[in-house]
Amino acid sequence: MQVTTSGNQGSSIRQRVTLTLVPLIAVILTVTTIFRNELLDALGWLKRPVDSKSDSCPSGYFRLEGMKDCMPWLSCEMIRSEVVVIEPIGQGAVKQVFLGHWNGNRVVLSRLAASKFSDDFFHGLEMLKGLQSPHVVKLLGFCEEDPTILTEYHPFGSLANVDSVLEQEGQGDFNTWEVRFQLALEYARFLRYLHNSPLGPRVMCDSNDLIKTLSQYLLTTDLHVLANDLDALPLVNRSARVLVKCGHRQLQGDFVAPEQLWPFGNTVPFSDQLMPPYDEKTDIWKVPDVTDFLLGQVEGSDVVRLHLFQLHRDCKRHKPQLRPSMLTVVQTYTAVYNSLTQESELFGIRTEMLHEL
Repeated sequence: MQVTTSGNQGSSIRQRVTLTLVPLIAVILTVTTIFRNELLDALGWLKRPVDSKSDSCPSGYFRLEGMKDCMPWLSCEMIRSEVVVIEPIGQGAVKQVFLGHWNGNRVVLSRLAASKFSDDFFHGLEMLKGLQSPHVVKLLGFCEEDPTILTEYHPFGSLANVDSVLEQEGQGDFNTWEVRFQLALEYARFLRYLHNSPLGPRVMCDSNDLIKTLSQYLLTTDLHVLANDLDALPLVNRSARVLVKCGHRQLQGDFVAPEQLWPFGNTVPFSDQLMPPYDEKTDIWKVPDVTDFLLGQVEGSDVVRLHLFQLHRDCKRHKPQLRPSMLTVVQTYTAVYNSLTQESELFGIRTEMLHEL
């Protein structure tokens, strides 16, 4: 009987200690998270993708993995003599895309597909040159004489492949709501960067449906998001009262923002001259659909959706001026991610302690 009583007392003491420690641990985690976020925010790490391969090369230079020094973008002569074309890997209206080989590295060679799209091709080149950052695929060189762009190769390809990549054998540990939410956060960070870019506020116009939108981005092998196809990024110039229109054809469907649809119904034939212009708020309308796709159907993804419900409802406001900015989207995504990961850490610690009782 004495042994039983001693065991019960020991169990009771452990339970009291546990109940005391759990709130204390919660406080410590909260303080630690706040301090960590303030530190990272001060360093600017929460405002851009965390890329282990990121380089600090000056403008006009690049460095690939394994290279010790930065080197200038490759010239026409160097591309012609040093890059070996292996096989075609893509074809669009503007570009023919080839897998190539240069200096022991696989690279992507993009060539102008048709002369009538030369303006789009060279616009994309200027955007690549001017927007080089951790958000954008690395430019390795170009040739304007025989229109060619050389960029870094990422074997996972389009961000539209995220499900097939994360569901394949060997990727199970990464097919989590945390990893998928980070991809959505990096997508949002790029749009935040694009709307406040060194080249002025830009609109991601090649985004008339979900798959088309996802195809503008690459998924890296270390599971980051890079903007890749920048052929259609018109400038919003508010000081000159210049807005944009994505192309000259009538857009349709629920994916595009309401202001991108023909506003005069079927009674008036579509006219590009009569179509009202719009601004970067069209990108924000599409954010909930892209994020919903990236979150997938893994355990915990519905909890994330629940926490983002109000924000995403605001993104879908029919009046563009009522939608949040991409800064607000990024800040909310970051806060939700940190809150949920903190809760997950606390739950794991509490579960482990209870199992030891």
